[in-house]
Amino acid sequence: MKNIFSLFHYILPYKKNAILNVSFNIFSVIFSIFSVAMLIPFLAILFGTQDLVVEKPTDISILNFQKHSSYLFSIIIQNYGKVNALLLVSASMIFFSLLRNLFAYLSLHFLAPMRAGIVKDIRNNLYVKILSLPASYFSNEKKGDLMARMTNDVQEIESSIISSLEMAFRDPLTILIYLGFLIIMSPQLTLFVLVLLPISGFIIGRIGRSLRKKSFKSQTKLGTLLSLIEETLSGLRIIKAFTAEKPMTGRFMIINDEFTKLQIKINRRRGLASPVGEFLGTVVMVIIMVFGATLILNGKTNMQPEQFLTYLATFYLIIAPAKSFSTAYYNIQKGMASAERIDFILKAENNIIEKTDALAKKEFAGNIEYKDVSFKYDREFVLKNINLKVEKGKTIALVGQSGSGKSTLVDLLPRFYDIENGEILVDGINIKEYKIKDLRRLMGIVNQEPILFNDTFSNNIMFGRDEATPEDIIAAATVAHANEFIAATKGKYNHNIGDRGGKLSGGQRQRVSIARAVLSNPPILILDEATSALDTESERLVQDALTNLMKNRTTIVIAHRLSTVIHADEICVLNEGQIVERGKHDELIQMNGYYKKLHDLQMFSA
Repeated sequence: MKNIFSLFHYILPYKKNAILNVSFNIFSVIFSIFSVAMLIPFLAILFGTQDLVVEKPTDISILNFQKHSSYLFSIIIQNYGKVNALLLVSASMIFFSLLRNLFAYLSLHFLAPMRAGIVKDIRNNLYVKILSLPASYFSNEKKGDLMARMTNDVQEIESSIISSLEMAFRDPLTILIYLGFLIIMSPQLTLFVLVLLPISGFIIGRIGRSLRKKSFKSQTKLGTLLSLIEETLSGLRIIKAFTAEKPMTGRFMIINDEFTKLQIKINRRRGLASPVGEFLGTVVMVIIMVFGATLILNGKTNMQPEQFLTYLATFYLIIAPAKSFSTAYYNIQKGMASAERIDFILKAENNIIEKTDALAKKEFAGNIEYKDVSFKYDREFVLKNINLKVEKGKTIALVGQSGSGKSTLVDLLPRFYDIENGEILVDGINIKEYKIKDLRRLMGIVNQEPILFNDTFSNNIMFGRDEATPEDIIAAATVAHANEFIAATKGKYNHNIGDRGGKLSGGQRQRVSIARAVLSNPPILILDEATSALDTESERLVQDALTNLMKNRTTIVIAHRLSTVIHADEICVLNEGQIVERGKHDELIQMNGYYKKLHDLQMFSA
């Protein structure tokens, strides 16, 4: 149950609501007991099992409620008769019922903001945590499973745990107050009840524990299902192109069938909560009836028949909260499986740690230097003893075969990953000494696949730069050769570009991405194969935009097409994680090594 206690800190901001909820629940239970307790003196006087009480009790307390009510009804019966006494007790029970239900509603009224607020806070914390986790975390996780945890698992907590808060706060309290009243009426009989109740609790607990295991498997399977759906939507063109609809459908149906079978088991197990609770309550009730009646008939108790009837009526009132509490227990067990899955994200370690006394960094003045840098994702090093210096204002190109470590090398600079050995310096200081936000603001990144959002041109260009004016946005788009096609759309800069920029061509998406980098005005520019996926015409337009962007900036270019980097100040050739050649284009051609081989292959294929 330690995971459920981890949710308690979400309640603290709503402690006022929790206190009011508990308080009104107490009042609701107290007035419920009053309405039942009034039956004792009324039945006793009405059926003549007790003499009329003519002497007014002097002590005033809840424990002596029976004496006071007996005296009151004795006066009413003497003055107005038994029929009027019956009407009065009926009216009193209606009044107490009104108060009981009024306080029950008020308890729910103040619980509502807490229920909704806790779920909101969990969602917020999850989203913030997701944004703070390093890139390495997402390399090992399925996107669909993460989405399932942030959506379905949070919803499960809301429907299972949060919805049970009212029962969790109210029902144990209700049962304890009723039990206290029963102890006052008959300690002997109540002791017998307390022996039977743990047996019922044990049976309910066994079912609940198995439900939690099944729920965890079910939520995990749902994550796998959502991952497959996400992959299907992302790769729909490939699936259709390779006529792979049938195997994908078969794979989906197998996972979906496994998930369905788990859901059937969970629903059947959860369906046991109400009937098991009711059956066990009835069994205990019958046992108490037999045991209590035996005590009265054998003269082994001072309890009168009317008191025994009231005792049974009070115990019957325990059955409802006990039943709902067992249902809540099942729901909480089911929800705890989701809480564990969410906790997995919230407690994930972030190994990209910013020092408490990290340095502010607003400008780039000197150079970038990689010193004996080695890095591995898992076991094998993908970069080995890299030494590279990039002077301010220079353009450095990284070329090499796929998998040679080019993208990994530039990903280390903004600390998307932290290195195993060596150090990376910016202006002579290790990048781990800087504030991460300041370090990344020095850089503008243009990827091979533009990352755009389902929003307007304007919001995509000014992304992360809320202070930008409309004039700044237009100026950046103009530099990126994007203003012309943006202005031609119906909504111009307020036009929505669709999911991932799906309403645009590849070249247009890339130019919007470049406009975003232009607006951020970074002193350091990272271009990761920004033109390799474009046709010739789009490549020319994008290359012109990149040329404008690269003016007066320090640039690191990852290039697939060597023709785009022949004018770089230095070209570094990577092979199997090492820099094997470096120099200008003509120098590398004369070396007749790796670069010359890559150049000849591209010239031949052209």
